[in-house]
Amino acid sequence: MESVLGVSGNQVFLYPASDLAIVVSEHNPLETLNQKSGVDHARVIADCFQHSTVLPFRFGTVFNDDDSLRKSIRSNQRQFQGNIDKLRGKTEMHLKVFVDDCCGHAIDKHIEADSAGRQYLTHLRENASRQRERQTRARAVSFQMHRLFMPLDEEISCRLTESGKMILDIAHLIDRKCVERYLNKYSTTCATMRECQMQLSGPWPPYHFVQRLTRGVHVHPQQQAVAIPVSLLAATPVVRGPEPLPVLA
Repeated sequence: MESVLGVSGNQVFLYPASDLAIVVSEHNPLETLNQKSGVDHARVIADCFQHSTVLPFRFGTVFNDDDSLRKSIRSNQRQFQGNIDKLRGKTEMHLKVFVDDCCGHAIDKHIEADSAGRQYLTHLRENASRQRERQTRARAVSFQMHRLFMPLDEEISCRLTESGKMILDIAHLIDRKCVERYLNKYSTTCATMRECQMQLSGPWPPYHFVQRLTRGVHVHPQQQAVAIPVSLLAATPVVRGPEPLPVLA
């Protein structure tokens, strides 16, 4: 861990906590956390992810002192350990799929309620119909992606751009040993689904799936830390004293 630097270039420390290791670094509360701080946080998590399973705490969380850190980990240790077991050996691939709007490039028009009643109702029906068609199209594409890639789990969101395209953001959870197979499947899919544009990134720490698993974990809003299985030598940024930093569980 001596070669790993946390937020603002501060050294990171490894705190043993039973079967977990918490990675923390100090942070001056007078310093503002900015975009670069977020990049520093993510870099430490990525470095730790090369060696072990990690559970990143939300960026910007700070523990006011060592005792607050220990208490938080003790109170949540069973859930942290269970989440690590669920994500052990897993990684996340992030797929963006750009799909032409099946309703054309027409932008939904906003009609005031006090407009002519018939015109207002007609536009409401047209907008509702376009929305249903888009949802149907998005579901069809997402189902096709699932059938082709067969992930262990997935998180999907969809949005419409002003240029008349739908963007599907798809996070796939897969075994780390299957990354090469996933990349080959991506190349084949791009060649066969030419009606869609696709962008792929990864492998990443399973951020989307960590958020789902840790949603119910109580962590003080002024805390930040990371836990890792000690036996696997893992680490992530955490903050000591009134300082914010990345954390892994």
